[in-house]
Amino acid sequence: MAVETVAFEPDQYFQSAEAQQYLLTEALASGHAGHIADAIGIIARNRGMAAIAEETGLNRQALYAAFSETGNPTLSTLLKVLDALDMELAVRVRVAA
Repeated sequence: MAVETVAFEPDQYFQSAEAQQYLLTEALASGHAGHIADAIGIIARNRGMAAIAEETGLNRQALYAAFSETGNPTLSTLLKVLDALDMELAVRVRVAA
């Protein structure tokens, strides 16, 4: 008997602010630019990409492209979107092991 599979839709699992913070924190910890962009995209889609586009003045389709696993948003775009998501970047000194 064949096993039926369904596509995983991460947007369904990161709806609370706490879950979104965890997702982005883990993505940042990975150090993988594509993973970070994708995580921000998941959060933005969850909150409504059209609303994010309107608030930032950026093109919705460009936001979808920039915040995908293959996306590479500019720093300006990243900061505008994080602001629209009521999030911010924080830097800390890495502790040596």
